[in-house]
Amino acid sequence: MISKTGMRAGFAAMLMASGALVAGPAAAQDWPERPVTLIVPWGAGGGTDTVARTLAAAMEEPLGQPVNVVNRTGGSGIVGHTAMASADPDGYTIGTINVDLSQLVCQGLTDLTAERFTHIALINTEPAAVSVSAESEFETLEEALDAIRENPAGTFTASGSGTGSIYHLAWAGLMVAAGIDPNKVTWVPSEGGGPSLQDAASGAIDFVTPPLSTAAPLVEAGRIKPLATMGAERFAGLPDVPTVEEAIGVDWTSQTWRMIGAPEGLPDDIRDELTSAVRTAFDSEMFTNFMNERGFAMTWMDPAEAHAFHASEDQAICEVMEAAGML
Repeated sequence: MISKTGMRAGFAAMLMASGALVAGPAAAQDWPERPVTLIVPWGAGGGTDTVARTLAAAMEEPLGQPVNVVNRTGGSGIVGHTAMASADPDGYTIGTINVDLSQLVCQGLTDLTAERFTHIALINTEPAAVSVSAESEFETLEEALDAIRENPAGTFTASGSGTGSIYHLAWAGLMVAAGIDPNKVTWVPSEGGGPSLQDAASGAIDFVTPPLSTAAPLVEAGRIKPLATMGAERFAGLPDVPTVEEAIGVDWTSQTWRMIGAPEGLPDDIRDELTSAVRTAFDSEMFTNFMNERGFAMTWMDPAEAHAFHASEDQAICEVMEAAGML
């Protein structure tokens, strides 16, 4: 006599053999069968949003499905990043991960560390830089730092973005790396890189930290003088500008970055298909032209590299924020 348990087990085995039962996340051979959602934690029209939308459009052909961009704003990026991390790891929800998330982790506002995501690829980094007015007395970064050391606190001002943001952190980290108390220079919050550069050009601010890609038009117009980039390499658009290490012998780099990620636990085969689609989009004429026209640096890291980079940023940003008294 066959028990009910045995009958159920036998029936299940028959279904598996006939293909009626299929393991969910592991069965990626038919993925994607429907549109993919790409979550952007910031509002429409900004840099992250426009990069994501252009990439999404270029991903549709290799995926064979629409890629719909959805803006999930709020909480300085926490809402959108949480929505992505909390989604089913089935490949149908991906999103952008931004440097701002590491800062929020350091402040104890979220637990969304690098380990909470499956990394697809890093696609963009924008190193901060140090620039001054074209009329400034400073010709080199070394001269500027010497003047900061020699003068009382509050003599000079710096700007580039809001208080506690990545470009503020870049400046504070540079000061710490150079052995200078970050509080010696007054940070003046601004609405972003563009406005801060205009303030510097007019002489209202002494030092600004937006990327050279943002500063380039004012450099070419003769209104801004760049002193150094905080990138590991020189900026191709302004190749005469040294890196911080070249300028003062201090190995300090800082950049904003954007990567594509998915929830933790995404099957490897789906991750690999997504990475392939992102790479195809990254290399496309549509995306390349957009990035070049906007002055956005194209930087590629594969899943393993992107994960390691994100994890290192979680640690490094916390260390700098603590050293600068920003926590």
